[in-house]
Amino acid sequence: MAEATPSRDGRAAAGRSVGDGRGVRGTDATGRGWLAGISDALVSVFFPAGCRICDELLTSASRLPICEACLGSFVRVPQPACDVCGRPLPGLTPEPRSVRNEGRALLCPACRDKTYAFERARSFAMYEGPLVGAILLLKFEQIEPLGAWFAERLAELMKEQGSAPAADVVVPVPLHRRRERERGYNQAALLSKPLAKRLRLPHKAVLLMRTRARPEKQILTLEERWESVRGAFATRPGSQVDNLRVLLLDDVLTTGATLDACARALLEAGAKSVVGLTVARAARNPLPSSSEW
Repeated sequence: MAEATPSRDGRAAAGRSVGDGRGVRGTDATGRGWLAGISDALVSVFFPAGCRICDELLTSASRLPICEACLGSFVRVPQPACDVCGRPLPGLTPEPRSVRNEGRALLCPACRDKTYAFERARSFAMYEGPLVGAILLLKFEQIEPLGAWFAERLAELMKEQGSAPAADVVVPVPLHRRRERERGYNQAALLSKPLAKRLRLPHKAVLLMRTRARPEKQILTLEERWESVRGAFATRPGSQVDNLRVLLLDDVLTTGATLDACARALLEAGAKSVVGLTVARAARNPLPSSSEW
């Protein structure tokens, strides 16, 4: 998954008990989901809880355990940004659209070297401040309404980028089967499933699989990050990938190594193109061989 690994303190903060906020499962998910929504709204009115990020009292009826102020504080990815990986390029003046359309792409050093196999990657906001806490809630507490909220923001981002729905299928970055068995779910699928529904595209949760687990080491060097995902993904035997345009979902883009490894596996299996989409991204995506950009 995303290369950023939260600390134990971060996991503890995400795990404060204020209700799990999870979505509804089961054969009657639609009906029970509607009833659960009404129930949660009533509970929030009569028994208001605190925001899971800032602890301020939640005053509106919502299944989201985060207040409007925190949701509104997420820092959008600054522009201009690299046309391929989406890395912010501060200090540069965006080229006029007419010039960009003539093929003069704005590229970061990594993308000038054609580092990534994906066609492009985009993110909703920067991995900093309150968004870090929100990502931890999604990752460790399976808060499905939060995943749906992020999916709505990602759909808006695609519309802004003029790329909705330039894809044939939506695929989440997979966890290794051991990690998913321990956790009980894949947080990337909490984003990809509602996004696919919103875009009216097929959702293929098991198209990709992770064949090699992430190292147990909590903090990885840049070299270890790239090495840990190189060749670690494959398409599931029997999957039909030929000529598909794949929209690949993950929670955080740190170095881009995970999206790159997944894209390579998909392209080798016959996919036409891969576009990465994440909720958050780090400010830089340094490579093992790079100096400070």
